[in-house]
Amino acid sequence: MIMTNFLKDRRSVRDFRIKSLAPDVLDKIRKILLELEKENKKGGFEFKLYENGEFIHNSLEGLAGYSGVMIEAPHYIAIDLLNNDDKTVIYSGYYMEKLITKLNEIGLDSCWISVYDVDKKKRKEIFGESTKEINFILAIGVPKRKNPFIPIPFSERKSVEEIVYDKELGKPMDVELLETRGLGDIFFYLRFAPSIRNQQPWRFIVTNDKVHLLVEYEDGKNPPLIDAGIVMYYFESLAYMQGVKHEWALLDGFVHEGNKNYKYIAEYQL
Repeated sequence: MIMTNFLKDRRSVRDFRIKSLAPDVLDKIRKILLELEKENKKGGFEFKLYENGEFIHNSLEGLAGYSGVMIEAPHYIAIDLLNNDDKTVIYSGYYMEKLITKLNEIGLDSCWISVYDVDKKKRKEIFGESTKEINFILAIGVPKRKNPFIPIPFSERKSVEEIVYDKELGKPMDVELLETRGLGDIFFYLRFAPSIRNQQPWRFIVTNDKVHLLVEYEDGKNPPLIDAGIVMYYFESLAYMQGVKHEWALLDGFVHEGNKNYKYIAEYQL
């Protein structure tokens, strides 16, 4: 997979063919889930494949989805948090998005669905009493054929200057300087990473030898840690394409700049 192309063309699918996937395809999915769980040395969550998509859809109709309309799919994958600390939430977003790219490689599309607002007791009834904390699921399957004459919706993206800063918050990074440091393409394509309600809350501070990741959040609300994990995955993937094979190291701390709130998430060694 060419990650730059995937990111630029990435779209959530909301109309799936309601036909169960072939047994060999379901076996491939199970193998991918096991591989990702083994790769995640930090632990903290488990993937769960729900083959009876009709039951999940009907149980969540009117409770989850978009504008009260639940996304109908033949199957769903949930990510079950075994604890709710920041590290677990961040890496659940990281690996959920990595899962999406792996599913795309075997010809499947997907759509994030939040079930956070569904009553916890109801979630237990739907996903099983043994589950701990399921806040997001993926609808997965083969998309219905699209009418080629209907334009694909496009979400506006923040510019590089709006999300990348030079050594301190509020000081926009010169794009030409990013180019000379080999970071231009990474941040250009990183703008296409998905985020909840397309808020694009990530902010990056580039120093001489590191990139710091922060997320912006509103008073009275929790920092968007899922979005942080998603963008961490894509940053590492884009850097890997350029031969850089480092990993993010988690940070902690908060900062207020003007009337905005930020949480430090991680740093990446250049």
